[in-house]
Amino acid sequence: MTLQDGARPDLGFGIGLRTAHFPHILEHWPELDWFEILSENFMHTGGRPVRVLDQVAERYPVVMHGVSMNIGSTDPIDMAYLAELAVLRKRCGARMISDHLCWTGVDGTQLHDLLPLPYTEEALAHIAGRVAIVQDTLGERLVLENPSTYLEFTYSPMTEWEFLSALAKSTGCGLLLDVNNIYVSAQNHGFDPHAYLNGISWDHVAYFHLAGHSVYETHLLDTHDTHVCEDVWDLYAEALRLSGGRSTLVEWDANIPEFEEVRAETWKARALSEQHQSQVHA
Repeated sequence: MTLQDGARPDLGFGIGLRTAHFPHILEHWPELDWFEILSENFMHTGGRPVRVLDQVAERYPVVMHGVSMNIGSTDPIDMAYLAELAVLRKRCGARMISDHLCWTGVDGTQLHDLLPLPYTEEALAHIAGRVAIVQDTLGERLVLENPSTYLEFTYSPMTEWEFLSALAKSTGCGLLLDVNNIYVSAQNHGFDPHAYLNGISWDHVAYFHLAGHSVYETHLLDTHDTHVCEDVWDLYAEALRLSGGRSTLVEWDANIPEFEEVRAETWKARALSEQHQSQVHA
């Protein structure tokens, strides 16, 4: 079986499809390049959500983004979950399927959180084998996101970017680079986010995420409930320079404002990308 390797659709600039915006989207069919859906929101359900998704997918490209693949766990891969992903992909014509480099449960218990991994050779080999199963089952390349993290293992001889790059090179999987998560984790753990960008395997980066976060006395928290901060915009500009540009998605999942306010963040990302391209071709 041949994977759809090398697939990196040039989708442009989009936002997450959220129920708060359903009425606006269905009434106006606004100018936007693409939508990303949370896969689990459209699985085990019917009625309005999937009817809206059907209409959106007729007009816009769609990418599926999940939180339940549990790729880092020692539990067996959930083949029923993968089968449901495949059905949803066929229904909406998803251009990519993504999830997170993390574990979300063990011994059959779902913990409903994106938990960090030790960045070791043993973990790399374990996850690479699981990625291969997922890709063989789905018949296409899996795209994995760097999560925000709030603790580290005492023994992690690799950095996160080294681990992700090695995983992508060994399996052919794609990478979803969340620029806000890089910034949040860098602040929480004291590493240099610029070193992350300079060390990642850009050939495997499929697209970008941007989002807002909350600032607390002891840490940052990836809350997706506010505007992208200036430091993250600066980091995104550097990512554009290093990568040459990628499709970009703005996440806003709590305290969701009007559609136009979220889309304005997307247009800001587009403006930065256009500025970068004009400088390259000047």
